[in-house]
Amino acid sequence: MSLKSFAAKIFAKRIQRKIDAWASNPIVTQEKVFKSLIDAAQYTAFGNDHHFDKIHSHEDFVREVPIRDYEALRPYIDRVVAGESDVVWPGKPLYFAKTSGTTSGAKYIPLTKDSMRTHPDTARNAILCYIAETGKASFVDGKMIFLQGSPEVEEKNGVKVGRLSGIVAHYVPNYLQKNRLPSWETNCIDDWETKVDAIVDETIDKDMTIISGIPSWVQMYFEKLIEKSNKPVGTLFKNFNLFIYGGVNYEPYRAKFENLIGRRVDSIELYPASEGFFAFQDKQEEKGMLLQLDNGIFYEFIKADSFFEENPQRITLKDVEVGVNYVMIISTSAGLWGYNIGDTVIFTCVKPYRVLVSGRIKHFISAFGEHVIGKEVEQALQEAINGTAIRINEFTVAPQITPEEGLPYHEWFIEFENEDGDVSAFAKAIDASLQSQNSYYYDLIVGKVLQPLKISKVKEGGFNEYMKSIGKLGGQNKIPRLSNDRKIADRLPII
Repeated sequence: MSLKSFAAKIFAKRIQRKIDAWASNPIVTQEKVFKSLIDAAQYTAFGNDHHFDKIHSHEDFVREVPIRDYEALRPYIDRVVAGESDVVWPGKPLYFAKTSGTTSGAKYIPLTKDSMRTHPDTARNAILCYIAETGKASFVDGKMIFLQGSPEVEEKNGVKVGRLSGIVAHYVPNYLQKNRLPSWETNCIDDWETKVDAIVDETIDKDMTIISGIPSWVQMYFEKLIEKSNKPVGTLFKNFNLFIYGGVNYEPYRAKFENLIGRRVDSIELYPASEGFFAFQDKQEEKGMLLQLDNGIFYEFIKADSFFEENPQRITLKDVEVGVNYVMIISTSAGLWGYNIGDTVIFTCVKPYRVLVSGRIKHFISAFGEHVIGKEVEQALQEAINGTAIRINEFTVAPQITPEEGLPYHEWFIEFENEDGDVSAFAKAIDASLQSQNSYYYDLIVGKVLQPLKISKVKEGGFNEYMKSIGKLGGQNKIPRLSNDRKIADRLPII
């Protein structure tokens, strides 16, 4: 055992004890976070406008601070972007994480001195929890790759602006810098396909032990490695045994990845976003990710079924239930208050509090009143794949409201790597699972309002072609699993 891996094990145990301390006192931890946030922002413009001096409880907060998305909070954010201090948080932010908005154009999410540190620290803690649980630490001696956006930043009214993953690259600890790939120059390449080719050239002969990124883009990297070396990734990188991912559910990709790698590797799921680092998988055999309660984020939840009502009930952690689909609302040390990030989550347990990302409140299918969410289509696909040799590269689902003949249906657009037989039987298996999960969908099928789903095969590389056509190939961009319209569906190249 190297000195570095020995030290990692000691550090991992220390961090695990700290996490256990707040995880075992979740409500008290969140109450402390709530108070510290209100106290810190009391004299900001937002704090004055919303009477933070009178807020002493969650009930007070609900009365004074409405739920807002980016567009609703934008008048305040625009003041921050213009260079004003003490607007939503004391002082000015260190960075703006620039993201692509679907309706708002570019969004500028503030990253403050208080919030910025939580991003690299939480990513580090996810790895340390894995070490503490498994005892595996030898990977710290090998090379690590994090497929991410460019670390180059611009400046806007005295504040640096960049992509979150690129900004975080500036905060990689010194003890990991020499292990980290690709090079700074390669990371700065804008064109994703050119960048992946350069990453392949830099890493193909290295001892890669950790690989991290959104599965669909790591898949592209793996395929290019195999094309160049004519070897499975696991043979090329003999000591590669840990895959770290976030952004999408890994399960639909797992069979494909194991085929590319040539064996099974451990994995850690992360739940990061520009607005905060919310959760990570803390146990290999547990379902769900540990919600980060001591990260300068105060959480509220609204049942997804009632979210669009006039005054939906906002609850705190102490009142959540396992198995219920919630819209997650956050208030943070970056000055986001009562902020709807658009994600829906389901708690898998409450001792400790673990969540799964179930989808996006705007990404669903309910063209016929079925209320189908992301978690349901992912589970249906995975159940249909189990026990088969089918492997898929990517998929999305949209309603077909006006078919040429017959009843309407859900149309599944799947890019197969390997179909393994009868696609119609595969569609039936998916449909059966979806009916068993969603009673609304079941009733619509049984009541002859909908016909069972149909699969349309997307040509090889078709999803990448679509993403490239809209300028979102690579980085942190990903295909929505569900749409309530056909804006994506009608642009996909079908076989």
